Amino acid sequence: MSPVACGAIGIDFGTTNTVVSLIGADGQAHLVAFPRDDGEIVAFRSALSFHAPPDDPSGRVVEAGPWAIEAYVEEPLETRFIQSFKSYAASPLFQDTRILGRRYQFEDLLSTFLLRLRAHAGAHMASLPSTAIIGRPVNFAGARPDAALAVERYQAAFARLGFTDIRYAYEPVAAAFFFARRLQGEATVLVGDFGGGTSDFSIVRFDQTEGALRSAALANAGVGVAGDAFDYRIIDHLVSPELGRGSHYKAFDNVVPIPNRYFTAFARWEQLALLRASRDMRDIRGLLRSSLEPQKIARLVEILDDNHGYRLYQAVSRLKETLSLASSATFLFEAGSVRIEKPVAREEFEAWIAPELAAIEGAVDEALKRSGLRPQEVDRVFLTGGSSFVPAVRQLFARRFGEAKLESGGELVSIASGLAYIGAGPDLDRWCEKAA
Repeated sequence: MSPVACGAIGIDFGTTNTVVSLIGADGQAHLVAFPRDDGEIVAFRSALSFHAPPDDPSGRVVEAGPWAIEAYVEEPLETRFIQSFKSYAASPLFQDTRILGRRYQFEDLLSTFLLRLRAHAGAHMASLPSTAIIGRPVNFAGARPDAALAVERYQAAFARLGFTDIRYAYEPVAAAFFFARRLQGEATVLVGDFGGGTSDFSIVRFDQTEGALRSAALANAGVGVAGDAFDYRIIDHLVSPELGRGSHYKAFDNVVPIPNRYFTAFARWEQLALLRASRDMRDIRGLLRSSLEPQKIARLVEILDDNHGYRLYQAVSRLKETLSLASSATFLFEAGSVRIEKPVAREEFEAWIAPELAAIEGAVDEALKRSGLRPQEVDRVFLTGGSSFVPAVRQLFARRFGEAKLESGGELVSIASGLAYIGAGPDLDRWCEKAA
């Protein structure tokens, strides 16, 4: 059944992907699909590209989602590519950025992205309800995030789609509503939602009252680390040392370390094109002559010059997925003349991400503290989001709550569906907030 614009729309704007859900005439949440030549997708990549056509330098071609990635990979130097921009929503330091001579604030980027997403949805989003339920993290990513600022920016962007009643619900609470449809009775549920930029937790009590399932939020907590941080740990330990990090070069009569700042751009693959266009690139090329290990610098230059960043992060994703299923795997990155192949044990990967795991465990502790519950008083634990597949993440909850209580599912779609169900329910004011 195709979704119809009745009730409310649920929009999960994520760091990595965005998912949209509408309640159908059958009362069920239906995901909005985006048709492509190779089939439909429901997870729309949270990315934007801006390109000035050669025959019209003053014009601009804007794309979003997987189409933005394709445009960037095809013309990396002529295309301004932006992804994971949700990470800047709560940052007072991010005021605006200039793209092809035009100034874009955060709300401009988000509304541009949403309008392209709507265009790719076609008939599914041609007619929209007036009410939108937007997911938001418990704690936004970034240093000293300003949640009120983020919601203000969201409000300006989503209003440009024509919504007149815009409400915000915590992402793990929405996932709890999705999970609650499985429940056969009363339960206290801890939901862990692992996105690209944040890991968020909610504890919700579900009770049967007069034949209906009632719910009450007990506590929320979150931390600004998740899947993106895991990826960077792999890059930092496996790849960057093969590209010169930790090596040295000669400066006159001195031997000095190669600056680490050349490798911080690997935190996000789209930043590599910016590094190539920066002043640092001239210095990096100069290291080919002065480095004590010039073959490593040659690999770095080739990756930057030939735009191999996207392939690199695909290799990282494959490794992480394989280590979720096996105790060891081989990391393999091949592009041009560059080949990096290394065996990796799951225990090594878990040691690399130990700081992130500790931060996640601290957020779970905070949620329990705020709820006043002991671990044994939690009946079910629902884990969702891509990083919930990482065994070390799951083991963290198994140790605390017991393996028998753990459940998962709907890793990409649970939040959007839950948001739609919240919007279709009678207690909007109880579960959602409006912008101040």
